[in-house]
Amino acid sequence: MIQSLRVAFIPVFCLVCLLIPTLGWSINLPRHNPVPGGIAVVPLPMNSGTPPQVYYEDKRVMVAPNDDAPHSWVAITGIPLEAKVGKQHLSVNTINGNQQVSFQIKDKKYQTQHIKIKNKRKVNPNKKDMERIGKEKQEIQNALALWSESSQLPTQFVLPVKGRLSSPFGLRRFFNKQPRKPHSGIDIAAPAGTPIVAPMAGTVISTGDYFFNGNTVFLDHGNGLVTMYCHMSKINVKPGQSVGQGETIGAVGKTGRVTGPHLHWGVSLNDARVDPGLFFDDINQYLTRKK
Repeated sequence: MIQSLRVAFIPVFCLVCLLIPTLGWSINLPRHNPVPGGIAVVPLPMNSGTPPQVYYEDKRVMVAPNDDAPHSWVAITGIPLEAKVGKQHLSVNTINGNQQVSFQIKDKKYQTQHIKIKNKRKVNPNKKDMERIGKEKQEIQNALALWSESSQLPTQFVLPVKGRLSSPFGLRRFFNKQPRKPHSGIDIAAPAGTPIVAPMAGTVISTGDYFFNGNTVFLDHGNGLVTMYCHMSKINVKPGQSVGQGETIGAVGKTGRVTGPHLHWGVSLNDARVDPGLFFDDINQYLTRKK
């Protein structure tokens, strides 16, 4: 089950003010799964009406109230796919000073996937392609690493598109028998033109047409939570635009490096690519697996 935290009154005096309703409102936190590509929900052992600033690998981490202890907090920590198994440390900055809080990353073995790409340039780009890819890489990284202060904390996502899970998160991928980076999102196969919606409210960071990702949208949900939508046939939103949960942002397509129409959906938390399924009680109940 997604962890539900019941929120009490929070004094309004801090750099990271959380303007949260006081009664009858729950925060649905992502599921705790401290593995590479997972999320660690780490209790912070200090009492304060002011939320601390927390960093992991020099990246700012989302903080939420801890329902199990008054005036205490949890750090909702995204874990990179390349993270090492074992003890890790958070740096916690409070009005009383700095301290470290440790948590453990457990091992996880992801499956492998072999994909045949007809367009060989999408596997071995030429010099001109590489120049384009280099410029695009920085744009993409800047969007995924964005931090913005927000009173919004995670609510349970809705699925951005209905369809078949064609590639799960974390796959060790081979394109035309050549190893490439692990799959840092999930692929949902659906007919071209199928509407894609925002899984929760957010603001459009940027849009673009990229060599590998095709037509792409980045949404900022605040506090280091960013989502990415790739291979779209159509983009319906513009940078700076606010979107509500369930609002259409574009349509499924087959732009970029693809074998057919689908949505690649990525979730970035404190600049770590994490499994989107952790924002659902059970994402599989919304997806089909039949070809």
